[in-house]
Amino acid sequence: MLTEEQKKFLLRLARESILAHLERREIALKDPTDQILKEKRGAFVTLHKKDALRGCIGYIKPYKPLLQTIKEMARAAAFQDPRFPSVTLKEIDDIYIEISILSELIPVSKEELDDITVGRDGLYIEGLYGSGLLLPQVAVEWNWDRETFLKETCHKAGLSANSYLDPKYQVYRFTAEIFSEEK
Repeated sequence: MLTEEQKKFLLRLARESILAHLERREIALKDPTDQILKEKRGAFVTLHKKDALRGCIGYIKPYKPLLQTIKEMARAAAFQDPRFPSVTLKEIDDIYIEISILSELIPVSKEELDDITVGRDGLYIEGLYGSGLLLPQVAVEWNWDRETFLKETCHKAGLSANSYLDPKYQVYRFTAEIFSEEK
């Protein structure tokens, strides 16, 4: 669990990473010495503009140290999310940043699907023909029940709605530590 100071630093780091890219300069923040920020963690950076999604990209699994993940995913959300044009310097002040630090993925058997809790869990489905992830806050924002959340995760993966029941696909659940800048 991160402290409030560590959360604020990661939010500043995400914003600074985007700004440095826009201004074609190096990041002006020094990395803190906190060991927890150097641990490998999965994380997503989400950008919102006037309460609308403006970009969201992350690492599902813990490939890199958290500091590096946040720097890279902030830039990826701002400049590489194929659903949106790149963020511009003119709009950066209208954007607020949300970070989701993911727990480890927990496999969920078909018999354990009732253990999935909307509001606590995010979902990831993986199989031969696709994979997709929805963060825990998505089901809450859309007021979905468990079954709708599972079906929408399948849709996100480009799969048919009931693929979560197919033995060729593995469902995982995870929790996330979610924090954001003030709007």
